[in-house]
Order: sequence, then structure tokens, then C-alpha cells
Amino acid sequence: MHDNAGKAKLTMGPILFNWSPERKRDFYFRLADEAPVDVVYVGEVVCSKRDIFLNPVLPEIIERLEAAGKKVVISTLALIMNEKESAAIRETVAAPDMLIEANDFATADMLKGRPHIVGPNVNVYNEGTLAYLANNGATRVCLPVELPGDAIRALAEKQLCDIEVQAWGRMPLAISARCYHARSHGLHKDGCQYVCDIDPDGLDVMTVDKQPFLTVNGTQTLSSSCLSLLPELEDLSASGVNHFRLSPQTVDMVKVATIFRDVLDGADHSTEGEVKLAAMNSGFVTSNGFVHGDEGWRLIKEVQN
Repeated sequence: MHDNAGKAKLTMGPILFNWSPERKRDFYFRLADEAPVDVVYVGEVVCSKRDIFLNPVLPEIIERLEAAGKKVVISTLALIMNEKESAAIRETVAAPDMLIEANDFATADMLKGRPHIVGPNVNVYNEGTLAYLANNGATRVCLPVELPGDAIRALAEKQLCDIEVQAWGRMPLAISARCYHARSHGLHKDGCQYVCDIDPDGLDVMTVDKQPFLTVNGTQTLSSSCLSLLPELEDLSASGVNHFRLSPQTVDMVKVATIFRDVLDGADHSTEGEVKLAAMNSGFVTSNGFVHGDEGWRLIKEVQN
């Protein structure tokens, strides 16, 4: 059974992009000091080659977040490609006293029998899958972004474990063995030269009509639009969703978190929150189509019950 005592929790998902170690450290330090979030996910989800940049600063990031009272979760790869990556996952899983987010079924299986979290890259679409993961020790599942609201509510009402949904940020759609970023620069994955670091919010993929369509982030495909479920928070929270995830982008994430926290707490109405988000001039086109059972890139103004 999930713990539904108290207010809904706000979480900050892992950084999906190849930011510099200094930028990541400064980002997490500011979260620790200023952001009204309860849980912070750290760790590399997209590409294991980026670990060499994150690992040296990870201990001080974790220490700073925990000292500020944030619950830290270690996120893991969404696609394990070789024995080196598998060994690294096993080493992470073996770490004592750390809560880990599994982003594929292999990692979830390694965590069987101990409390852990299942991330949005794992396809949890029905009650049977949710029950299987909960019985194996998953205390919280962050559902895939493409699930419609009816499915989210049906899973949350089962109360098999805590339910988390992404509420803001570009949506993770797919992960591949191939590195699109390297290919776009005429490079191979093994000699990528870490070119993904020049696109801190991802690389736009355009249609033949020069309209943004998707976003490339190394081996990952994301939405071009930025998901915003601010108007849907009240309905989803009432149905049993008790964790709402913000996915980091280069905008002021402390301000984004504050806006979402105020709406969750009832200090602001969602319409006031939307005005504040719009005033940030982030440059992102917002969308919420998936939760309304429509194409994900669409923005549905009327909340459908």
C-alpha cells in the first residue's frame, strides 16, 4: 500500500542532458538551498560515457542535498548495452543505504526484494505489470509520459505503491543503441567527442516544413514540446498520484518548482501558475495532449474529467 499521508510530493528528475560537471554541481547545490522539492534524482540515465564527468562531483552533490533535507535517489541507465555497463549497474545496486531508480527491467530485477523506484522508461501500462513490480519491492513507480489520464487514475486507485508522473519538462519518448547526436555531426558513437554538450536542452529535429518535431539528446529521443500538467495537478492528486516530477531544463528550475509547489499547496490556482510560467519566457512550447488521450504535442486547454 502506498503512503498517502500528507501533501503530494514534488520531485526533481535526473538531468538528462550532457551538462558540464560544474553546471550540474551548481544546479544541485541551488536545488538544495532554494528549491521546494522533496525528492531529487541524480545519476546518468542516457549515456554511460558521461559518467566520467558526473562521478567525481556526485558525492558532494549527494551530501549537499541530504544535508538540506532532500531525499536523494540514484537513477540508472535506460538501456544497458554491454558488460561494462552491466557491471556498473551491479556496483550501484550493491551500494548500501541508497534508494535506486531502475530505468529498465534488468535493473529492476537486480533490485528485487529491496525497496526501489521504477522510472518512466519502464513500460508500466496496466495493473498486472504494476502489481508485479510492487510485489518485487518497488515502492514507487513513475509512469510513462504517454499514458492517458484514465489509465493513470486506474493505476493510482489500486494503491499498490506510490505513483509518480512527470508534470513538467521535455518528455522522454525512446532510447536507442545509436547516437543520433554523433551521427548528426558525422561522427561515430565510440568517437562522439561528446558533441551532445553543445545542446544543453537537446537538439531540435525539424520537419520538412521547418517545424520543431522531436528533440535529440545523444541516444535519447524526447518531445520538442515541454510537458506542463499544472492544470491537471488537482485532478491527478485527488485520484491518488502523490509524486509529481519536474524534468530539468536550462530555465530557472527553482522558479518552476516554486510555481508547482504553490499550486499543489493551494497557495495559487493553476491559472495563476500558468501565468507565472508564461512570464518566464522559457522559449518552450507547452503541451499536455497525452494525459487527455490525444497526441502528446497538443495543448488541451479544457481539463477533461
